[in-house]
Amino acid sequence: MQKMKHFLTLTLALLSAIGAGAQAQAEVETETQQWTLEECMLYAVEQSPVTNIQAAQNRIVGQDYLEAIGRLLPNLGASVDASFNFGRSLGDDNVYAEVNSFSNSYQVSTGLTLFDGLRNVNGIRLQRINRITGRHALAQKRDEVAYATMEAFFNVMYYTEMVALAESQLEESRANLRQTERMEELGLKGFPDVAEMRAQEAANSYTLTRQQNLLAIGIILLKEKMNFPVEGELEIVHFDFGDETGEFGGGAVKTLETAAGLYARALGYLPRAQVATSTAAAQEMALRHARGARFPTISLGAGYSTGFFRNMDGDEYASFREQFSGKRGYWAGATLSIPVFNGFTTSANIRRTKFRTDIAKIERDATLRALYTEIEQAVADMNGQADQHTQAVRQRESVAVAHDVNRRKYEEGLLSALELHTSSNRLVQARADELNSRLTYILKKRMVDYYGGMPLIPIAPVDEN
Repeated sequence: MQKMKHFLTLTLALLSAIGAGAQAQAEVETETQQWTLEECMLYAVEQSPVTNIQAAQNRIVGQDYLEAIGRLLPNLGASVDASFNFGRSLGDDNVYAEVNSFSNSYQVSTGLTLFDGLRNVNGIRLQRINRITGRHALAQKRDEVAYATMEAFFNVMYYTEMVALAESQLEESRANLRQTERMEELGLKGFPDVAEMRAQEAANSYTLTRQQNLLAIGIILLKEKMNFPVEGELEIVHFDFGDETGEFGGGAVKTLETAAGLYARALGYLPRAQVATSTAAAQEMALRHARGARFPTISLGAGYSTGFFRNMDGDEYASFREQFSGKRGYWAGATLSIPVFNGFTTSANIRRTKFRTDIAKIERDATLRALYTEIEQAVADMNGQADQHTQAVRQRESVAVAHDVNRRKYEEGLLSALELHTSSNRLVQARADELNSRLTYILKKRMVDYYGGMPLIPIAPVDEN
């Protein structure tokens, strides 16, 4: 009995430890469900179908590059065949006879292209450029996904702050309603003032519900950008705006960068510019590859063959070893192939490739021109948002002071309920304008930094082989 009690005690202690460990693990998992901006962007880049498809395309290009290298190497082939012949057949003495026979042969051959108008060499160069283009395209897709995720994240942050503002406004309207009802009991306010406060409380309650719905939609859109599991719960960490808007009280600072300076750096860094440039270079190399079809092709070949034969009528025959050694044969040769006329196929292919090269150059120039415009606009937007944010802060401070004055006037009976309601809405709008200008400034600042060479998120290179 004593042993049984000891066993039960140990079992209960073990179950308690397991339960405590499971609870601690659940608390850790709950804590890890909060996502920062960088974590959301990294997750989106890793899970995005767009980036994964591009990575798979790059692996295909890698195999094309390996195949292009293989065309410069000699080819090697071997074959073995065996056959039974029934009825009349040609024997070793070159005489047809009515006899069944068995024969098999062995052959090894090799070939090497010495010259083909540099098509194989240019093919390797073309695939090398395609590999570089693929890496730049993957980086571009990642940046696009990261920026779209950042926009969705900031939208969630905006609606989160708007919900907090709506809750504050609703709480203030309820406090005003209670105060007005009490003042009505004391004869200081009339029923119209109470009705106005009730209408304001109802309007603020509707605003809160609307902002909560917008927040829920924003979270859904963020999960879509991240390719987050539909059934999963996504909780984000509050973003510290002070780290992005400057050192002194979160003030927005203008950039000293010029559009021309940013553009010069972006040409050597930005994946979008590199994709446009390398795509045009790939088309030029493809044109060289196509022109190589006009030149003759020189190739070498060599081989070895042997065989075995016997009749199936029971006659004596030489052994396999004797025949394998005695029937050995070698051959070697060179081939010169000169293209004379193939129905305009070569000339048409060269013209098509030339036209594609011209299109690629035009698209490259258009992309770079559009890139310069975007950089110029980003610089202007950032500086404009810096001024707008400064004015929004001043507006919010002034409106807040005016609202405090209006509250005191209302309490003293010098202001109507409708005027207080208007003052409250003006303060909420000023706070919303300040929040919107701050978030917009951060987005524009990050874009300017991105054009200047700062990545949106640090991403380790991915092995595409």
